[in-house]
Amino acid sequence: MNKRRVSDWFSWYAPVLAFTALIIGAITRIILLFNPLTVVDFTIWQWFKIFVLGALNDLAFAAIALVPAFIVYTCLNKWKYGKIAGWTIWGILLAATLYFLFCNDISDEYGGPVPVMVNSLMLVLFICFSIKWFVPKVRDGWRVAGMHVTMFIYAFLIVANVASEYTFWDEFGVRYNFIAVDYLVYTNEVIGNIMESYNMPLLIGAALAAGALLYWLMTRKASFREAGTGTALQWTANLVAISCLAVGGGFWLHLGYRHFVSDNVFVTELQCNGCWNFLEAYNSNELDFRQFYTSIDDSDAKAAKQSFCGQDENGVQHIVKEGEEIHKNIILITIESLSGDFLARYGNTRGITPHIDSLARLGLCFDNLFATGNRTVRGLEAVTLCIPPSSGESIVKRPDCGGRFSTGEVLRSKGYTTRYLYGGDSYFDNMGAFFSGNGYEVVDRGQYLPGEITFANIWGTCDEDSYNEALRLCDADFASGKPFFTHIMTISNHRPYTYPEGRIQYDGNPMSRRAAVKYTDYAIGKFLADASRKPWFSETVFVIVADHCASSAGKTSLPLDCYHIPAFIYSPGFIEPETVGKTCSQIDLMPTLFSLLNFSYDSRFYGQDILSEDFKERAFMATYQDLGYYADDTLTVLSPVRQVRQFSISRGNGWEFSEELLDNPAEKPLEEAVVFYQAANLGL
Repeated sequence: MNKRRVSDWFSWYAPVLAFTALIIGAITRIILLFNPLTVVDFTIWQWFKIFVLGALNDLAFAAIALVPAFIVYTCLNKWKYGKIAGWTIWGILLAATLYFLFCNDISDEYGGPVPVMVNSLMLVLFICFSIKWFVPKVRDGWRVAGMHVTMFIYAFLIVANVASEYTFWDEFGVRYNFIAVDYLVYTNEVIGNIMESYNMPLLIGAALAAGALLYWLMTRKASFREAGTGTALQWTANLVAISCLAVGGGFWLHLGYRHFVSDNVFVTELQCNGCWNFLEAYNSNELDFRQFYTSIDDSDAKAAKQSFCGQDENGVQHIVKEGEEIHKNIILITIESLSGDFLARYGNTRGITPHIDSLARLGLCFDNLFATGNRTVRGLEAVTLCIPPSSGESIVKRPDCGGRFSTGEVLRSKGYTTRYLYGGDSYFDNMGAFFSGNGYEVVDRGQYLPGEITFANIWGTCDEDSYNEALRLCDADFASGKPFFTHIMTISNHRPYTYPEGRIQYDGNPMSRRAAVKYTDYAIGKFLADASRKPWFSETVFVIVADHCASSAGKTSLPLDCYHIPAFIYSPGFIEPETVGKTCSQIDLMPTLFSLLNFSYDSRFYGQDILSEDFKERAFMATYQDLGYYADDTLTVLSPVRQVRQFSISRGNGWEFSEELLDNPAEKPLEEAVVFYQAANLGL
């Protein structure tokens, strides 16, 4: 077969990659359309947006993705082998390699495999240039090989990204967002999680084979034996072209396609380019409320918030109770990813949560409580700070997360010890900095005594080990004579869904979500049974709540079904069994407990006592960008670019909710949503 002789590699490769991006982008959308999570009921216009606007987004990102290829194209130039340039480059590479190998550098701050990857890369670069510098005969062959390697890497990354996007969509029902950014930063846990969850040798082998096939399809009709790096004129023309295309593509992606969002979240996500979504999320973990969201005058928002929360002009709610305070010990358990629909009480027929279901009969059960978000940090933020979720990243993840008014501060003022216990590494999600910065003693698996860890995976110890550690610490606190507050964050109900053998019987895949839920239920049942034999049990209140649901994917960005979580307050002999049907939020749980304990205190919480006669029924829920307020059978959603959507909510059979978009927003819930979120995000 006659092959086209390529002399200017980049001029040839740019259109080839752009065409490939179009084809692979369309295939990716088709694959995601067939995912069971995707609800396909699109209009003709929406189909047009998914594939035509999607193609434009893919082309725009392809222009940006060509920038690294242009850098390679530049580095292939022979000018670097001049005497002065060559020795200079060799010296710089030597110094950089020694620095990264033997000195503490920025890569060490990330931990995990990042330092090894950086050190290895520098060593490879130094060795490769040294060979080419001291052995001139290999330079031409090396240059041609460099072109082929570059094209193969692009092909492999394209294929790997398709697989990654499908996996991410299968888990979350969206393309890349802040969660993917977190997963890139916390490489140790994530890589370990992937290795434990999937057959990686098989998957990597398949990706390499598919990448090789794509590479062959892209290059089979071209010959690079005579390929140089282009003349000075060609290099300049390529520089101008790629600069204009990359800047134009970035401008279009950053500004243009934001204005084509759809009422159907699947349409919006499918028309996007996943890789650009990742870059956007990386650069915008905080969203300026005034800039991006509908708002009112700050003084009006502050006054309205104070009125809604019963606060004075200083933002303080003076809670005064008659009679003595009840200083019961408190154990707060936030359970990883426990959706309401796992419980028999809320319609599950598999019998996987018998112990948790029993709490609904033995304690105070909040049937209509909703999570504030879809990540653990949102749940921790809600039960600790008792405020609506922030736009962008959770406060837990922010540098200024310390010194906040918190449940721990209230309890310390009453003489309690306050502790956060986590079976993993508390640096993950900034949990250690958040809790220690707010006065808690942080205990993670690094503080477990030898022999206390009986089973662990990449995320941390199994729930039983964490509960055993909690029992040991509570025994010590009880011996000291001080009331204690211990907040336990569980881990086991998380991919890769591994746990100690012999604990449960499950008819199905033992490494499945449902099996992990059953183990989670077993572990909490065992913990409560073990605690019941302790001398401090009768003087202890247990607060048990999910941190968030197992999945937040739905036709709309905030499907209520995917935010409904179980929550209980359990204390035999103190808390009478009761069902509470009021619509409420995670942020209300601890203020309700404080009311049951008859606490008098000055509160800055947005959360309120659910059992109070004048409690305003409402719930807060959010993604990273959409801020939801559910009240009066209406869900109000505030989104960037000052968008407002409202949905009429109706409840069907069991615990299913339907959301119907309203043409004209209702003023009252909209005003309340803006007031709460503006005040919370701006600290009014």
